[in-house]
Amino acid sequence: GSHSQLEDMAPRIVEHPTDILVSKGEPATLSCKAEGRPAPAVEWYKDGERVETDREDPRSHRTLLPGGSLFFLRILHGRRGKPDEGVYVCVARNYLGEATSRNASLEVAGE
Repeated sequence: GSHSQLEDMAPRIVEHPTDILVSKGEPATLSCKAEGRPAPAVEWYKDGERVETDREDPRSHRTLLPGGSLFFLRILHGRRGKPDEGVYVCVARNYLGEATSRNASLEVAGE
């Protein structure tokens, strides 16, 4: 036939996150954009652990934006810990497979 059906495609990352340096208490965004058909679901991992966003916990200060980027209302940083500092990757999945972004480190600027 002359009209081609749209074929399903495994995800691919079209915009990777980049390293960022943030002052504590400031907002931050780690970019990630993925394409695929059906549209892939995006998850974030920090130092290998899945990042919870306000989808799982409405009180979370982290929001998964519709395009797949990870938005921090404010970077948490205290004497007892640096919960947001670390190495992040985003993973996009659909039934055909998954794609993992490059590593991006989030650092909190010195006190």
